[in-house]
Amino acid sequence: MSESTPSPFEQAVAGVVAGADLAAETEALLGLLTPDEKLALLDGDQEFWAGMTEMRDVGYNTTPIVMGAIDRLGIPGLRFSDGPRGAVIGHSTAFPVSMARGATWNVELEERIGRAIGAEIRAQGANFFGGICINLPRHPAWGRIQETYGEDPVILGRLGAALLRGIQRHAMGVAKHYALNSMENARFSVDVTASDETLHEVYLPHFRRLVEEGVDALMTAYNSVNGEWAGQSAQLQQRILRDEWGFTGLTVSDFIWGLRDAALSLTNGLDVEEPFAQQRAARLRTALDSGHASWADVDRSARRILATQLAYHARPLDDEPSADVVFSAEHRALAREAAAEAMVLLKNDPVAGDADASADAAPLLPLPRDLASVAVIGRLADLGNTGDHGSSDVRSPSVVTPLAGLRAALPDAVITDVAFTDLDSAAQAAEDAEVAVVVVGYTAEDEGEYVGGESMNDPALFALYPPAGPEVDPALVANPSGLMGGEIGGDRSSLRLLGGDVELIRAVVAANPRTVVVLVAAGAVITEEWRHDVPAVVLAWYSGSEGGHALADVLLGAVDATGRLPYSVPTTEEHLPFFDKNATAITYDRWHGQRLLDRDGNAAAFPLGFGLSYTSFALSGVTVGAVADESFEASVTITNTGDRRGRHVVQLYGVTDAADFPHRVLLGFTPVWLEPGETATVTVQGSTRPLQRWTSGGWQPAADAALIEASAFSGDPAAVSAPLALT
Repeated sequence: MSESTPSPFEQAVAGVVAGADLAAETEALLGLLTPDEKLALLDGDQEFWAGMTEMRDVGYNTTPIVMGAIDRLGIPGLRFSDGPRGAVIGHSTAFPVSMARGATWNVELEERIGRAIGAEIRAQGANFFGGICINLPRHPAWGRIQETYGEDPVILGRLGAALLRGIQRHAMGVAKHYALNSMENARFSVDVTASDETLHEVYLPHFRRLVEEGVDALMTAYNSVNGEWAGQSAQLQQRILRDEWGFTGLTVSDFIWGLRDAALSLTNGLDVEEPFAQQRAARLRTALDSGHASWADVDRSARRILATQLAYHARPLDDEPSADVVFSAEHRALAREAAAEAMVLLKNDPVAGDADASADAAPLLPLPRDLASVAVIGRLADLGNTGDHGSSDVRSPSVVTPLAGLRAALPDAVITDVAFTDLDSAAQAAEDAEVAVVVVGYTAEDEGEYVGGESMNDPALFALYPPAGPEVDPALVANPSGLMGGEIGGDRSSLRLLGGDVELIRAVVAANPRTVVVLVAAGAVITEEWRHDVPAVVLAWYSGSEGGHALADVLLGAVDATGRLPYSVPTTEEHLPFFDKNATAITYDRWHGQRLLDRDGNAAAFPLGFGLSYTSFALSGVTVGAVADESFEASVTITNTGDRRGRHVVQLYGVTDAADFPHRVLLGFTPVWLEPGETATVTVQGSTRPLQRWTSGGWQPAADAALIEASAFSGDPAAVSAPLALT
């Protein structure tokens, strides 16, 4: 075919753009495929051991991973880039991790981030973004909690939908990991049992929300659900996803170990085996010849693969981005904005012992910009720490550390750096400085994606690999770990800081009571043994390429402290669900996070939605409209009662007293900026879905009515409320 003649795929795209029926164009294109080409759509294009070797020796997903390209017909295929903290391919902008972005409660900002990530992957040859992670963390020890947005389905659904909308300006969006994936070390072996009620009310609403938003694909999870591997589960992929929700896009497996039976995965609805030519390439033809798999199911998946690509290429997209968009000044500025907006001020008291300490004394933060000296202390103070080193790792060209950010913001101050936990040196540096900033928390050594150890010695996993020829390194065959993560990280073994970090905090605050503790983490950190001894605590997250600048922006008050917790933090591990990171079987119910604390009458150290500001706000009234199409509007009056511009997140909760049902659930949220003394009335969209039960007859209201609270956090005693009829 000459360069001037459009390929059959291009002709089909042009037809859809001109108004032709997508299904008809898809069917015509399907009819041009040979049987071998149809099968080639159903898995990756690279030979398995060549791909594994490249992944080990060159790196994970350094360039797009191509699946189902058919050159003869001009079908470009799915060209995969992982995420979600940015484009994994190339050397891209590292945005704050998703959990940090969840703490912004800002769907508009998340959509802008999606648009930037989409531009960066498209500029580098990808069109299929596998980084919309919306798994609900049942327990905060989950090692990959940094990749998701929070503990509540409403947060997960709204932020995930916003990222998708942004991504779709340049690429196809893939939501993952469907479903019940919230254990890391045991993810290849654990069977998760969950009732239909638990699935529909807790662990699937956010996936349903993404389907309604028009997500292009869902990636299945590694774990099994109710006795069947998620990658070949008829319950998940057929009964719920297709039959109940009407999803018409793609399902793709998680990489390498995402299915166990090539024929069954096809029969039960999995469209693409990712990322290489593996089980399907080796076994599907034989299964088709023997009648254990159906060519009708091949055609069914092929139609979905072709239709999804045709619909994407026919979309009105943004202008074609050039290579200079990658790690551009604009995207770095966006990363800085997001990092600053995400940081949560957990504590901000006046300094004990100050001469002017009184009931109305000023809190420690924000710090004055005319500081003459600051001690920046801790092993993480000058570490480019953007998250784990697994499949979500972004190879940012540079990372601004907390130390570098403070030095840039305070060019005339003496900044003393004590990088290690030498307690005497740390205490002396703190004593000699006006203010001490202690940076503590976690790294990839402590939490993150885990591929290795005993998890890789399961004979069932080795059975998934095709035979290796003599050219393949035997070491890779024997232990293919370290490909998407390694034998570090995984699920956290403790929810508390390392002992050395706690000793460091105590030594520093004893030497200088003007101490700020900066926490670098993703999930909940229990702080009871030290937080009462320090005046200020900031949760800074894994904050991306520009995190150090953003931290200085917040500490010095260039921006308000605006982050709000997207999860609850308990006072003790005993208030959490049972967790065994090596479990091979676990049952999930509807109780976790703030809902579990409420049910058991346990106060949170920091409740869902909590976060302090540098100003103050008051809510003075809420009016609630009638329910229509499972949603309602609430009008809330809010006043900035402080002396500086600030941002508040108005949160809507629904309160019921239904039996065996959460007492208080999040229904919606809206952030708002206000000048000092300004009063505004804001409209918040609320969903009634969290107030419904799943029954054998479908969805039913859990109660006849609910009390709608507009508040600053879950259980806020200053909330304003109004009733809402549900039936």
